[in-house]
Amino acid sequence: MRILLAEDEKDLNHIIAQKLTADGYSVDCCFDGEEAIAVLSYTDYDAVILDIMMPKADGYAVLDALRRMKRTTPVLFLTARDSVSDRVKGLDRGANDYLVKPFSFEELSARLRAMMRTSFGASSNVLCIGDLSMDCSAHTVARNGMEIHLSAKEYALLEYLMYNQGRVLSREMIEDHVWNFDYEGGTNVVDVYISYLRRKVDDGFDRKLIHTVRGRGFVLREEV
Repeated sequence: MRILLAEDEKDLNHIIAQKLTADGYSVDCCFDGEEAIAVLSYTDYDAVILDIMMPKADGYAVLDALRRMKRTTPVLFLTARDSVSDRVKGLDRGANDYLVKPFSFEELSARLRAMMRTSFGASSNVLCIGDLSMDCSAHTVARNGMEIHLSAKEYALLEYLMYNQGRVLSREMIEDHVWNFDYEGGTNVVDVYISYLRRKVDDGFDRKLIHTVRGRGFVLREEV
């Protein structure tokens, strides 16, 4: 999943980005509200983490701009303020969750997973299709009870496919949600990683789950 992190404290921004990247997320960072609004105007994210007190435009202004774009992207506010009125203000304006500084990264990860579940209509942290399962909290994948070892990027790609199982995803959609602005790889990166996943997920099984839809992209589904 791809996340926008807007936090003006550069050290904290860097630490959060490192943690989220280690958890398999693709992260784009910015340091003020105006930059966040600009990035959101042309990039679709799976979640947004916003510090409330930012220069140029605060988190509330960024949230208002995002909702005016008719985006339902889940938003998590970070703030040093812990008053009920501050929390109510953010939630009433369309934020999905609220985390008070200082916080544990374990809690941040758990709140992000909860927002993702709600956004994609999942009922738990365990995603399943056929005999393939992914535990998003433990970061483990198994098929027919056998654990599959994936790289961070392979895991991120499979997670995006599993959250969107049954939906045909174009190469552009996959690239936009699994890779961030810093990526400088080849133009066939999606095909390369789909090939990696097929070897690990489908090879050795009669029933294939990852399918190519000619001229459209890829889909994760059970074939009847």
